[in-house]
Amino acid sequence: MNARALLACLLALTPLAAAERPNILLIVADDLGWSDVGWHGGFGKTPHMDKLVREGRELDRHYVQPVCTPTRTALMSGRCPGRFGPQALSPSNLRAMPLGTTTLASALKAAGYRTHLAGKWHLGARPEWIPNAYGFDTSYGTLTGAADPWTHKYRKGNPYEDTWHRDGKLFREEGNATELIAAEALKRITQGGDQPWFMYVPFHAVHTPVDAPVEFKKLYDGVKFHDDPVKHESRLRMAAMVSQLDAKVGAFVEALERTGQREKTLIVFTSDNGGIEGLKNAYAGTVPDSPLNSENDPLRGQKNTLFEGGIRVCAFANQPGTLKPGKVSAPLYVGDWLPTLAGLAGFSPKKDPQWDGLDRWKVVTGEDASPGARTVYVAHPQGRALLHGDWKIITTNKGRPALFNLAADPFEKEDLADKEPQRLADLRTRLDAEHAKDDKVMPADLKGLPH
Repeated sequence: MNARALLACLLALTPLAAAERPNILLIVADDLGWSDVGWHGGFGKTPHMDKLVREGRELDRHYVQPVCTPTRTALMSGRCPGRFGPQALSPSNLRAMPLGTTTLASALKAAGYRTHLAGKWHLGARPEWIPNAYGFDTSYGTLTGAADPWTHKYRKGNPYEDTWHRDGKLFREEGNATELIAAEALKRITQGGDQPWFMYVPFHAVHTPVDAPVEFKKLYDGVKFHDDPVKHESRLRMAAMVSQLDAKVGAFVEALERTGQREKTLIVFTSDNGGIEGLKNAYAGTVPDSPLNSENDPLRGQKNTLFEGGIRVCAFANQPGTLKPGKVSAPLYVGDWLPTLAGLAGFSPKKDPQWDGLDRWKVVTGEDASPGARTVYVAHPQGRALLHGDWKIITTNKGRPALFNLAADPFEKEDLADKEPQRLADLRTRLDAEHAKDDKVMPADLKGLPH
């Protein structure tokens, strides 16, 4: 057999031949609450995402970190954020990961994908830490943690107040941030060519400042959210922003269908953490405060807590012809997406990337319908949580640990720490072992830099 024939046979036997590798559209909502969306019976009208959930795989136990930078660190690196130091465990504009870290973008780029980001980075706001330094061919949006939807500015007086950029170069642009980000993503996913693509769209929606164009508010004409007019108006802005997010997801689907890419594109959607139920606006602009914002019921807790309402989020995956409709009840972790998507793309790291995440593609597809117990570790500056099997432990820097059986008590109403001392001790040992892997010292070159 000659070399050309041998190569043809090898390609035919390889499940990850270029023609079969999916395009990847990874959408991350910001601060989206469990009950903000239609498929959870929430107040927001989300018909496009409801359809994707109904026709795809609902990821019912998708776990993230309780705040934004840590979740994005885990998503990009496949590692628990504490492995990189304490600066990666809090919302920060410092460099979360060392330059040279294998990221989702760099892995897919090495596998032959073109890689794009449109939206919020929040893993380093200085020019040397931009997305392009971590494997993205192009990047657009904000380098900081959030921005006003109209001014596109960060916090007033902050060194990073001006943050709207293209490939790290700051500039000014008119328009609504969600609309602009969606337009950039649409341009990239419809530009044509045979090369598979990875489009990462970390929207600012529905993070404060909460507002959306008037056409999305009109969707709720006649709806009364609260007797207090200030709270009604606050919830109306939130509902409109949820629907705007949904409309942009619908626009992506329409574009994929129109360009013949729908069946070869895997869509993954998640939030970076749970919703926050009320907050003030600290960003540079004129959007009012949000005294009535997200809903996480029936989950306990909200953003910035280790309860389920802070770390179990709205998520789904959809690819017609590949993913059959159904619900995935096994726990998934945001750090799983790097090994999972890298596996689909055919990427093999040259050295051990020390991923904490697992390749869970067979769990997502349903091929592995009863996976064994796995551990999910979630760290926070004020405490830590660990899930293993049906059980979950939460510890704080001050106070006693709490223990919950999530199979019997998914809403964390009964603390079993006193009734299950042996179980508590076992999970505490597992938790301490994970915490020991975290780097407790900030990198020396980051000390003294503005956050």
